[in-house]
Amino acid sequence: MNSLALSLVLLAAVAHAIWNFSAKQVGRGGAPFVFLYYTVSAVVFAPAAVVFLVAVEPQPPQWTWLLAAVVTAALHVMYGITLQRGYAVGDLSVVYPLARGTGPLLSVLVAISLLGEHPGRPGEVGALLVIVGVLVVSSGAPAEDGASPARRRAGIVYGVLTGVTIAAYTLWDAHSVTALGIPPLVYFGSGALAQSLLLAPLALRQRAEVSELWRDHRRQVLTVGLLSPVGYLLVLYALRMAPVSLVAPARELSIVLGGVAAWRVLGEAHAARRLAGSLVVLAGIAAIAMA
Repeated sequence: MNSLALSLVLLAAVAHAIWNFSAKQVGRGGAPFVFLYYTVSAVVFAPAAVVFLVAVEPQPPQWTWLLAAVVTAALHVMYGITLQRGYAVGDLSVVYPLARGTGPLLSVLVAISLLGEHPGRPGEVGALLVIVGVLVVSSGAPAEDGASPARRRAGIVYGVLTGVTIAAYTLWDAHSVTALGIPPLVYFGSGALAQSLLLAPLALRQRAEVSELWRDHRRQVLTVGLLSPVGYLLVLYALRMAPVSLVAPARELSIVLGGVAAWRVLGEAHAARRLAGSLVVLAGIAAIAMA
């Protein structure tokens, strides 16, 4: 992977860790919370996409762009709701690592087996190391976390389901910005608008809860609504310069940052395991950089 693509992915990982840390503070926000931060993203980035098309890089939009935006919006809505549901019924230490580990693993397998990508031996080893390191950093100890078997099973189910949606939108988005040639800013801006519109009927039915979330968690909504798209735009641009089989696992440095923050800021246990997993992930990123 070239240095610019890797730099974009690593910056995206930092942004992801920050907004995910904020999202954790909202608790049982559910679909209304997802609607709010998607709407913030749409308000900021949809106009930016229009300006880009008109003033920065004038080009006529294609109908295929609209279809691609609708598909990515549907996949991202599924991702957001599934993730929030997982946090509501399962433990963070189970849901998050499974989601972030399953997503890139499936992306790499599909990219290699179906899309014909050949990242080379260093890239393949690096992808595997990143995924293993992610699971080491964030896996919880059943005997110490106090979670009931039912809660852990629910966390496993929703973690894997979230990972499936991550793999789906990663692969579709890679296809959209490369094969279809959609400018990433235009693609994300139109997708964010579609995401907000898809959730609007639900938000209208739960307007009281939406208003309460906005009143009590405005800072978290704005943080997620702004940093989530910034991080993912960096990933989309990286996908134009490097294969998805390398980009998908490299961006999972975010969970290492989150794990270290949980240890240093929140005082969570298992410091030695977190640091060991971090070293494995860093070794994987180094191998990806050589691919």
